[in-house]
Amino acid sequence: MAAVGAASPDERAGEIRALCARLSREPDLDAPELQAYDTADLLLLETAEPAIRGLAPGELVVIGDRHGALALGAAALFGALGIRSHQDALLGERAMARNAEALGLGSGPDLAGSAVVVSHDDLGESLLHGARVVLLQLPRGLDALDEIAAAIARWAEPSVVVFAGGRVKHMTRSMNEVLARSFGEVTAGLGRQKARVLTARDPLPVPADAYPRWGTDPELPFRIAAHGATFGGPTLDHGSRLLLAGLAASAAHPLGGDRDPHRIVDLGCGNGVLAVSAALRWPDAEVIATDQSSAAVAATRTTATAAGVADRITVYRADGAEAVPDGWADLILLNPPFHTGATVHAGVAHRLIRSCARALAPGGELRLVFNSHLGYRSLVEQVIGPVRQVARDRTFTVLAATRR
Repeated sequence: MAAVGAASPDERAGEIRALCARLSREPDLDAPELQAYDTADLLLLETAEPAIRGLAPGELVVIGDRHGALALGAAALFGALGIRSHQDALLGERAMARNAEALGLGSGPDLAGSAVVVSHDDLGESLLHGARVVLLQLPRGLDALDEIAAAIARWAEPSVVVFAGGRVKHMTRSMNEVLARSFGEVTAGLGRQKARVLTARDPLPVPADAYPRWGTDPELPFRIAAHGATFGGPTLDHGSRLLLAGLAASAAHPLGGDRDPHRIVDLGCGNGVLAVSAALRWPDAEVIATDQSSAAVAATRTTATAAGVADRITVYRADGAEAVPDGWADLILLNPPFHTGATVHAGVAHRLIRSCARALAPGGELRLVFNSHLGYRSLVEQVIGPVRQVARDRTFTVLAATRR
């Protein structure tokens, strides 16, 4: 698709909206109430257009572009080339690749040539070196924003301009303050269609070792690492605490009889607490930890290394249990998220629960913790097998389901 020339503001807004309307969420969770872009994407592209036009290949970086609206809009409408992209979520990255293909934009490793989008797993020098403009969909958490802002300030050009947009209902004044830790100038644009753009300039010196952050818990014999976007941060969240307590209450053999689990999966591993706890509890077991979040994968690897069990935990950035062979797992531990982006949606957990059926060996067990009001029990019984309640408190329920 060729870049469109000069247009009036109303015409440009219409072109941006028309392009974004062609985007799909596939293979990410899709539903009638979800779409592949929002008004913050539209406002970001309109606001940043003058800064993007005329950039050399490789000088535009896009972070948090959930399904490709920002990168593909900049490429198709403003002629940007060699756009480097970082998406924490693997499914968003795959959706962007599909959308690029559908729009005839493609992707590849050549920043100076025909490539439009090159994805990077981490917020490092390879992503940000030489960047003069950064488009950022504001993340949900302040720690995630802090790590992103510090990375841009450390690695991008001194002249870099950051356009950070979000839906007003998800924005707080604290976001301005977090950006101000890494940039000398932070300004807020006017709100439009319930979205707003923050602009940051003049990067400041930042510490090189701020992430991962580390935490401890009296119930754990190891330290916990977390990056800014890692679910739960460097802590033992309440759901995981209840799940681990249920395992301890099962004595030595959660599978019954005298069977120890020899192949264990931590599905949606987050900071790695469940994977590392399992590896320490069953020292003869092989553990797979998997998450679609690049921040989770990095945190789990770091937590496992610090705990001395990295040689028995294989960590994958993957969609659900796709990295687990059929019928491989004796035990799957699952503390699923209940949102996609900023939207609460049970479909995320349903997708993960369904993926367990293929990965579990016959007679294998799923241990699942969830907010009690979500009522996952009927689905677990349907796709896995017989269910028993292991633990319950005012907020969470832990179920054990045996694969038929």
